[in-house]
Amino acid sequence: MANKVKVVTRRKIWLSFLAVLVLALFCGFVVYPNLPQSFPGKSFFSGFYPHLGLDLQGGTHLVYQADVSTIESGDQDSALEGVRDVIERRVNAFGVSEPLVQTKSGNRLIVELAGVHDVNEAIKQIGETPLLEFKELDETMPEPLTDEEKAEAIEYNKGVLDKANELISRINLGEDFATLATEFSEDPGNKDNGGDLGFAKRTTYVEEFDKAIFEDLRIGQTTSQPVKTQFGYHIIKKEEERGEAENLEVRARHILLTTKNEFTKEAPPADWKNTQLSGKNLQKAQVEFDPNTGQPNVALDFDSEGQNLFAELTKRNLQKPIAIFLDGSAISVPTVQEEISQGRAIISGNFNINEAKLLVQRLNAGALPVPIDLISQQTVGPTLGKISLQKSLMAGLIGLIAVIFFMLFYYRLLGLFAVLALLIYGLVTLAIFEAWPVTLTLSGIAGFILSIGMAVDANVLIFERTKEELKNGKPLGTSIEEGFARAWPSIRDSNISSIITCLILFWFGSSIIKGFAITLGVGIIISMFSAITVTRTFLRLTSGNFFSKHLALFGIKTKPTDKFPT
Repeated sequence: MANKVKVVTRRKIWLSFLAVLVLALFCGFVVYPNLPQSFPGKSFFSGFYPHLGLDLQGGTHLVYQADVSTIESGDQDSALEGVRDVIERRVNAFGVSEPLVQTKSGNRLIVELAGVHDVNEAIKQIGETPLLEFKELDETMPEPLTDEEKAEAIEYNKGVLDKANELISRINLGEDFATLATEFSEDPGNKDNGGDLGFAKRTTYVEEFDKAIFEDLRIGQTTSQPVKTQFGYHIIKKEEERGEAENLEVRARHILLTTKNEFTKEAPPADWKNTQLSGKNLQKAQVEFDPNTGQPNVALDFDSEGQNLFAELTKRNLQKPIAIFLDGSAISVPTVQEEISQGRAIISGNFNINEAKLLVQRLNAGALPVPIDLISQQTVGPTLGKISLQKSLMAGLIGLIAVIFFMLFYYRLLGLFAVLALLIYGLVTLAIFEAWPVTLTLSGIAGFILSIGMAVDANVLIFERTKEELKNGKPLGTSIEEGFARAWPSIRDSNISSIITCLILFWFGSSIIKGFAITLGVGIIISMFSAITVTRTFLRLTSGNFFSKHLALFGIKTKPTDKFPT
């Protein structure tokens, strides 16, 4: 008895084809975002761009050895992770889009900075001792302005606003944001790296700035008008985001044009002012659990000097916040509930266990003496990286052209379908690489090229099974459905085994191997989608009478009968 063949209506086939076409167009816009300014959705697509690794973009590779000999064995791993976290936040300040900072056995830290060629400056900033500070609110009241001084300040600020609007117009006309930030921004902390602020969570900045980057702007979008804060006028561009909900972090650039204070003779006081309490007074931070609720909290233990300083600090700040800063960034802002005189404090809140552990790592990184020594450095020049990228792309292009010619020559019309499916496969895969984003390295490109071969292999299996059914005398529509049904188990099993291999490589491999595993794994998953949806849709489009009468287009010389063979 013959197997039942699923009947697919022509309407469903054409709807599938339309969906594939829309997907291909969308992915094409993601991969090539250099669209005209008038194009609908220009700001959305301009937020996608390829991330190149150290070997393609050039940059710096550093290896550090951490000295944990003075730390108890049970705290060494936490201290090392804390130092890693500090270094990662420091290199983010360089404006590096995809820094790699990881720990290795033997208390080593690997730092890869793609696009950073000032090695000496990178080494200087990374090697500094983590700085932990405890700060309180500065509530100093400045002296008010006279009417004449106020009028002068207002007139000056109008000029600043006009200049900010002019810069926004230049950005809208296509000028590079980072270049303008370097030239015009008055924020000394980040103007030299194109106004890059690195990743930050909510409440890191003042309310107006926070609202702009977390609520008003989309990725890749620039503010349409200057954002006014107590520091001046900001032009803000939202670069990217990571995490979700309360863990959401946003990376932005800004151009700051400072204004004169229109009310007081002095610039507005800083939100926080230093106290004498610092990381040198913190003996240890650790995670503890509330005995009643089981909620994780963070416990701080101070030395004798820190005990007295903390008692004074909490006494004068009852029901007020005290901010804990690490390397100039606030990592916790707890509110004082009572005077603490015993040298031991508990930071409570809606922590989950991972958040509590992360805070402990950061606190200990600023409190524990963990010196690091640079034992190896390597610089990859941008020219060498550019040559590697060009050679990789050329190798991929040559391989792709060779595959296209073979498929067209051997499979004819089926080969044309394979080529179209392969192009759509490439667009979808590259779009995922940019939207994720995946950092492309030489090994990653190799994984992508290998996945192209696996995508072609799936098409070959489908085509051969379809041709076998046609040679057995079955109708074209039946041959297509049964050919796919016969090929699918082989495609599924081989790809699943390859995905398992990718997971093993990613879990146990180094950064280079992980890049290969990610691109290969993504490519394999998309190739399965391509075989299931794209190639199958193209084949179903040929199931009409015209193609049934011209089987030579499929490489078949014999004409099938209308009946199944007995």
